[in-house]
Amino acid sequence: MTHPYRLVPITPESHGVDLDIVYATDRNLTGKPIYKAAHCLLLEPAEAALRRAVEIARASGYTLRIFDAYRPPQAQQVLWDFLPDPTYVADVKRGSHHSRGAALDLTLLDAEGNVLEMGTGFDAMTIESEHFHPGLPEHVQRNRLQLIGVMHAAGFTHIKSEWWHYELPGAMALPLIDNEESGPLRLM
Repeated sequence: MTHPYRLVPITPESHGVDLDIVYATDRNLTGKPIYKAAHCLLLEPAEAALRRAVEIARASGYTLRIFDAYRPPQAQQVLWDFLPDPTYVADVKRGSHHSRGAALDLTLLDAEGNVLEMGTGFDAMTIESEHFHPGLPEHVQRNRLQLIGVMHAAGFTHIKSEWWHYELPGAMALPLIDNEESGPLRLM
């Protein structure tokens, strides 16, 4: 099936974001690289929403740091095999918003380029990673609220379990984008 949208490359130069594509490194929950190269791609509607998020963040003195965006179904399988828990990893049978090019994982940098403290690291698959987990320090709650405010204002929604994950509403209606059709993003 031909996909109705194309994947758009996201770069610091083209989008004013900071990239730290964690799945191209060993700094992810599996402890090993999943992607051969660090590429950041989003489906056209998600890319348009990202541009809005970048402007909203910039107006508040922040920069978005992206950890992951489009994720081939094959990479989703690697994550599911490592942690088959639908609270944190979408079952490959259902498919991920990431594998539809309609989700991204990210955080905020302040004006000096420092990462805002969010209470847990990216990919911390714990209850403390929930957006509104009680008991986190006030400054962490403020930082998470700043991120959710930016992303919601740009048209994204969040999931309860991961403060870093945002997706386009209704994206499950879109088809999965197979790695063979996705261009430069390849698995290890």
